[in-house]
Amino acid sequence: MTTAKIDNVTVTTQASVYFDGKCVSHGITFADGTKKSVGVILPATLTFNTGAPEIMEGVGGECEYLLTGATEWVKSGAGEKFSVPGNSSFQIRVAAPYHYICHFG
Repeated sequence: MTTAKIDNVTVTTQASVYFDGKCVSHGITFADGTKKSVGVILPATLTFNTGAPEIMEGVGGECEYLLTGATEWVKSGAGEKFSVPGNSSFQIRVAAPYHYICHFG
């Protein structure tokens, strides 16, 4: 099921803008202190580094991703998730806007 709405959170109104505007996200914090980000990636191929483990949840559009050490790109779309280990990196490529929630572990 695709997450369509997140209730009872604090939103950071200043966006984080990466890769010359190809990725824009806003941080959200839940009452229990859990942090996530919601954003969009515009058409591009980008490389992200992770500190903590992350789960990328697609809520609109689709992407392909390549985890460090992998040799094949994997498709992921709305309603699908993929996990990225901490202290790692992954490449993501999108042909049309990809909307996501990033769950930090």
